[in-house]
Amino acid sequence: MSIYYLVSIVYVIDEIRANCAEAVYAQSNNDFISKYSLALKEASETQYWIKIMIKSEIVSQQKFSKMQQEIMEIIKILTATIKKLKSK
Repeated sequence: MSIYYLVSIVYVIDEIRANCAEAVYAQSNNDFISKYSLALKEASETQYWIKIMIKSEIVSQQKFSKMQQEIMEIIKILTATIKKLKSK
C-alpha cells in the first residue's frame, strides 16, 4: 500500500512541473492562468497524499516536514501568481 502513495506523490509532482512548463508557452493570459490553476490543484493533491502518508504512519512527520514546507511554498507562489494575473 505504501508504494501506491509514493507513486501518487511522484505522479502529481510531475504534473505540477508539466503544467508549469506548459504555461511558459501559453497562448494567452487565460491559458497561463489555466495551466497554473491545474498546477495548484496538483500541488494541493500532493499535500493531501503527504498528510495521508503521515497519518497512516507510512512515513514520519519528521522525514516529510521539508517536503510539506516546500509544497506549501509552491502553493503560495502559484496562488499569488494566479491572483496577480487575474487582477490584470
